[in-house]
Amino acid sequence: MSVLTVKFPARSRRGILLGLSLPQLVLLAAALALLLVTVTTAGLAGAVVLAPLWIATAVLIGVRREGRSLIDWAPLVTRYAYRRRTGQTLWRTRPVSRPRAEGMLHLPGAAASLRVTTSASGTATIHDPHGQTLTAVARVSSRAFALLDPATQNANVSAWGRALAGIARTGRVATVQVLERTVPDSGDSLARHWTEHGNPQAPLAGQIYTDLLSSAGPAAAPHEAYLAVALDLKAAKRLISQAGGGLDGAATVMEQTTSSVAQAARTAGLTVSGWLGAREIAAVLRTAYDPASTARLQQWSATGQAEADPAAAGPVAQVETPDRLITDSARHATFWVENWPRTEVHPGFLHSLMFSAGVRRTFSLVYAPQGIESALRDVQRRKAAIISDASERRRRGQVDSEADSVEYADVKTREKQLISGHADVALTGLLTVSATSDQALDAACTQIETAAADAQVDLRRLTYQQAAAFTAAALPLARATL
Repeated sequence: MSVLTVKFPARSRRGILLGLSLPQLVLLAAALALLLVTVTTAGLAGAVVLAPLWIATAVLIGVRREGRSLIDWAPLVTRYAYRRRTGQTLWRTRPVSRPRAEGMLHLPGAAASLRVTTSASGTATIHDPHGQTLTAVARVSSRAFALLDPATQNANVSAWGRALAGIARTGRVATVQVLERTVPDSGDSLARHWTEHGNPQAPLAGQIYTDLLSSAGPAAAPHEAYLAVALDLKAAKRLISQAGGGLDGAATVMEQTTSSVAQAARTAGLTVSGWLGAREIAAVLRTAYDPASTARLQQWSATGQAEADPAAAGPVAQVETPDRLITDSARHATFWVENWPRTEVHPGFLHSLMFSAGVRRTFSLVYAPQGIESALRDVQRRKAAIISDASERRRRGQVDSEADSVEYADVKTREKQLISGHADVALTGLLTVSATSDQALDAACTQIETAAADAQVDLRRLTYQQAAAFTAAALPLARATL
């Protein structure tokens, strides 16, 4: 039996009008308005005097850097310059003598308002008062996908698609995040298992195995996977009111949601080890900022699972630069998956990227369910834009673009699927590479970009937004946007 293949639609590069983005259109409109006023008041001579301005406008609109025009970089650079001028690119935790709000995670940046809440039933969730979401995080695992037989692979892939469709149809889930990361291991878990179940006194083998654990255990780099589900408190307002209202009512709705999500995940071949408690959530966040703390947190824990105080979940210090983020014991660089494979590929096409030897990284897939009506409106808007651009080119005598034909076929396929009842889910891929020094980080980024090319994936390093990108990619918070 052959394994099913998957194909991703081409990413649209179409602008608002004639391929121009909003900043380009605003600058072009302002330049044309100024040109009209100049010609009206000072004639052609006045327009010639302002020639340097017209040249600068053309350069800002036409010259591209890393896939964006120079004027499109303006908002990002301006916001970063403002953050740097106001000291927001440097964050340090400060000891305070006054009582702290219970459950506050004390994270930098846009995540500063997040706090962990625990319901009466013991369920721990992350409450975002600004985004109006409640997020639960589960630790998941699975058998090696590459070792499964084709029939099981096909069944798991199809079941995960049905799970996402079911989640999208509920209308109350804001985002779903699948996060997989490599972490340094102290060897403490292996040592615990050997102490409890092994026999160190066994002749020859006992001593050899003990020595092996002592030397190889700390060098291991196990993989961890988490599933984060964010409940939209606004969309679930009616259900929350029926459950008693407030965060307790929201926690009840979240328990119902996580129960169905866990069942769907099991059908897709995933093992849900359990939904994390407050201290476990804090530990996942803490070890993302400070990978070196993993060993200490594991050794202090009675269960062997890393646990931390929610008040200490954030970094001690964080420094944001244009192309990297520095936190405690690590440097991080976050990439965005700009293009997925353009040809049909095996569902395990990310294997070379996920198992790059010697690279510490976190890979996140963020799914944002879209309503059927809004998805159909988006389809109609994109179809109209493609047709109008093609008509404009024909009017000017320009040749047709094959890219337009491919994009139009993808849009038609999406429309047919929506009409047939399929759910619409927006997918964003983010990857964070971490290392202990700038030199090691540069080498790891080069290695991961090579692995991405082998997987037919195009990565783009996010510039001037590394702090927000790290929060979205490396932390299981199920945040929809950077």
